[in-house]
Amino acid sequence: MDDFSLGNSMDSLFILSDRKSKRVSSYDKTGGNMDWLDIAPRETKTFAHIQGCGIIRHIWCTISSDLEDGVPAKNHLRRTILRMFWDNEAAPSVEAPLGDFFGMGHGISRNFSSAAFAMNPQDGRGLCCYFPMPFHKNARLELENTSLATLHFYFYVDYEEVKGLPENSATFHAQFRREKNTQGWAEPVPGSIAKHRGNVPGFPAWYPDAWAKTNPSGEDNYVILEATGKGKFVGCNLNIDVFERQANDWYGEGDDMIFIDGEPWPPTLHGTGTEDYFNTAFCPRQEFNSLYSGITLYSGEEAGFPWGGKNSMYRLHILDPIHFDKHIKVTIEHGHANKLSNDYSSTAYWYQLEPHAKFAPLDAGDLIPR
Repeated sequence: MDDFSLGNSMDSLFILSDRKSKRVSSYDKTGGNMDWLDIAPRETKTFAHIQGCGIIRHIWCTISSDLEDGVPAKNHLRRTILRMFWDNEAAPSVEAPLGDFFGMGHGISRNFSSAAFAMNPQDGRGLCCYFPMPFHKNARLELENTSLATLHFYFYVDYEEVKGLPENSATFHAQFRREKNTQGWAEPVPGSIAKHRGNVPGFPAWYPDAWAKTNPSGEDNYVILEATGKGKFVGCNLNIDVFERQANDWYGEGDDMIFIDGEPWPPTLHGTGTEDYFNTAFCPRQEFNSLYSGITLYSGEEAGFPWGGKNSMYRLHILDPIHFDKHIKVTIEHGHANKLSNDYSSTAYWYQLEPHAKFAPLDAGDLIPR
């Protein structure tokens, strides 16, 4: 059996193997320059169908659209749904809006790069993924166009044809979720914190007593991923739209809580705050990207108040994957003790042995950002 730990990293690139390099792309088969695939309004189209055993190593794509009702189409990164199927499965293992899958929500693209994803110039429209995606028999990738405009889709799917995979190979999964209003309990009016200063024993006078409320269960947390089976969680992106002034504008302080194999609260993996989980600190207002974490979008000044409007961030667990044997539930509070009412969306990435639990259907009307 091929040693898949060798040959695909910088320190082992000199190791040769019997793998075959293959590609499916949208190039013009006539030799011309019409190098795209048209996807009509409300059409679902398979753009890659690979037979045999292999591993997808790289996906690049970009997209443009015709006019919609006579005006430039909007939000096509949100209104185009990407799905991937492995080994003749009936339900997809990957289902997410195109832009969200490649690392950023809100129907927006932005220049950034990480170990697994990149949005490259111009204006982040060159979408790239480097997560390895193994399959035993076949792989099928499709796009659904939920808009009223024809889309022009350019793509590469680069893969290795292999003789076989190790018995413990898991398949790649990704799932989009959204909660348009997290229904927090804090007063949704500016300055409500000022009414509650200095009432919490042991805390400074500026500390609001709303923060003294506890969350000893995690029941109302926003759920990034819930999966059943054996696998490993390898990352996510989170998108928060702070659409109104609230008890405080800072959307963080929500702890991450990751429950493994049905464990009770407090889970083994309990964090200290939203910005802490995403490897940042102290209510960040700066866009930043690194191999394994980053803030791809901050809109505070544009929104007119700090941290307002649309925000996006990512965390990749490539060097520190989170293992589960039977079940995993990845959650995060929406503000301390779930006090804030914001628009949350996310895409989770993980590997697991099949079968996987069927995803809840995506409602096209729920995809459009505010």
